[in-house]
Amino acid sequence: MLKFKFLLWMLTQLLQRQIKTNPDCARYVAGKDLVFQIRTEAGVGRTFFLRDGAIRSVAGLVDQPRFTFSFKDAGTGFATLSAKDSQGAFLRALGNQDLVIHGDFLEVMWFQRLTAFLQPPKKPSPYERTAF
Repeated sequence: MLKFKFLLWMLTQLLQRQIKTNPDCARYVAGKDLVFQIRTEAGVGRTFFLRDGAIRSVAGLVDQPRFTFSFKDAGTGFATLSAKDSQGAFLRALGNQDLVIHGDFLEVMWFQRLTAFLQPPKKPSPYERTAF
């Protein structure tokens, strides 16, 4: 449970850093007003607020977020959110119904693109040609 809570807190920190240091990320969130939450079925979770080009979060849940990711349990949430193959893990969790999404799917898609800013830059393959 603690690892899940810590991971959600860290998500806020990592997104804050990207917004401050990555101009593309800052442009992506500019003007966005969004409240969402990531939680377990048991009700443990965190609410995220995106407003005025900044993100913050608080422990606990609100009544009417724009969308909610609800994991079966904290272990499943941690494993899914911290997986190296994040997109595959996310899709498997949805397929197994270990993750249920409620709310505005357009906002979910927007959030998925936001999390792409957290991925490390792709290293070129040694087999790719480079321009001289």
